[in-house]
Amino acid sequence: MSVSSTPVASKIIPKAARSPIDPTTIKYTSEKQKYAVAALVEEFTISTQLLNDIKDNFLEGMKKGLKKDGETIAMITSFVMGRLDGTEVGSYLALDVGGTNLRVVSVHLEGGGVINTRQTKYRIDENLKVGDAKALFDFMAVCVDNFLDEHQIVVRGDTKIELGFTFSFPVLQTAINRGTLITWTKGFNATGMVGKDPVAFLQDAFNRRHIPVRVAALVNDTVGTLLAHAYNNPETIMGVIFGTGSNGAYVEKISNIEKWKGDASADEMIINMEFGAFDKERNILPLTMFDNKMDRKSVNPNKQILEKMIAGMYLGEITRNVLLNLIDRRLLFEGHISADINQMWTFETAYMSTIEADSSPQLEETRKILESTLSFASTTLNDRQIVKCVVQLVGLRAARLGAAALAGVLEHTGAWKHKSAIGIDGSLYEYYPSFDTDIMDALVEVFGPDVRKNVAIGLAQDGSGVGAALCALLAAKNGLA
Repeated sequence: MSVSSTPVASKIIPKAARSPIDPTTIKYTSEKQKYAVAALVEEFTISTQLLNDIKDNFLEGMKKGLKKDGETIAMITSFVMGRLDGTEVGSYLALDVGGTNLRVVSVHLEGGGVINTRQTKYRIDENLKVGDAKALFDFMAVCVDNFLDEHQIVVRGDTKIELGFTFSFPVLQTAINRGTLITWTKGFNATGMVGKDPVAFLQDAFNRRHIPVRVAALVNDTVGTLLAHAYNNPETIMGVIFGTGSNGAYVEKISNIEKWKGDASADEMIINMEFGAFDKERNILPLTMFDNKMDRKSVNPNKQILEKMIAGMYLGEITRNVLLNLIDRRLLFEGHISADINQMWTFETAYMSTIEADSSPQLEETRKILESTLSFASTTLNDRQIVKCVVQLVGLRAARLGAAALAGVLEHTGAWKHKSAIGIDGSLYEYYPSFDTDIMDALVEVFGPDVRKNVAIGLAQDGSGVGAALCALLAAKNGLA
């Protein structure tokens, strides 16, 4: 169990800055090696012109997705209407399911942007993941019941606690607290669930045990990220995930959502963009042969093209492909290879963070990763400098492509012209050196210096917990639960 009484939507986590390397200062061993690195620099650099072109293409994709379903950028209606201003008070629950553990969170809103949380994690048995769905949801209900007992949360009379349910599997949402499971992922395959409503299963499990909880909202973690940030920053217009995967959600005027046929009494709704799928047509993104090789070997070839160029799950593999190419051409490590780097997914994005931050004259941290972790017999300073250069190219490109997506939303909403905020969650944004400053620098290239003064980009934490509870609040507030 853990307890927090800080304004969790805006924690500032210190991290190392990039220690940049200038490719022109490397002492190359041959002209061929020098030209090979220069070619990589050209291939991976996102110029200001290309940045703007990608932003414009992204903007067109957004507009298509708002007009009708089935477009490349899906622009999914979240059914979450209204905004938070930080004055809301009350107590809510969140249930976060989607991995090895499930998490129950008690969220107490004190007003003034201050949130108190208590949470407990419960391990999901492997047999439950692939057994009967009813048993899995019964387990969820028992965990919530145990949590209420553990924290002595008492519900009096006929009242019920409102719960936000983050169910991190592909779901077709049909209301703020309704949806159907499209397919299981992440090692789950419980029977009798596909095509059914997870909210109905969970509510039934609560009702059969007389647990005084009502499932008020079915939540996407990106929508939750926006809400978690908005409680402490009411001017928030966008929530983004830059972590293992990547996605964004933003506040849209309902009058702009041409495909929306539901309640139009509210002015705004949060849109879950699913922008990782952008440019599946391959019209604008500068894909390299290293990206294509990674994509072909992935579990979902030809899908999530933008996500594969910017998300933490893929950056290490793109880097590994570049290094292998240089090794095969005898331009790195004298053509010698290690058994470790010869295996897919062995060059982790965490290694990239360490290499980017390595400021030692001999690049000792980079040496440790290459020789101790990846089992190269020996490396030269020239080898390590080239590896650092490749890592820098891949990491910087990711941040600038992510910025192009943010720029599309900022231009569409006009939010770059006035005080606004973007909340970003995810390990890449939180820990990767200079990822945050690279994004803002790119936005300045697109919009000019005013964007730095007007748009506050900050770390938004726990969209799947705090954000889910806040979604339950909005659902109850709007009478939708």
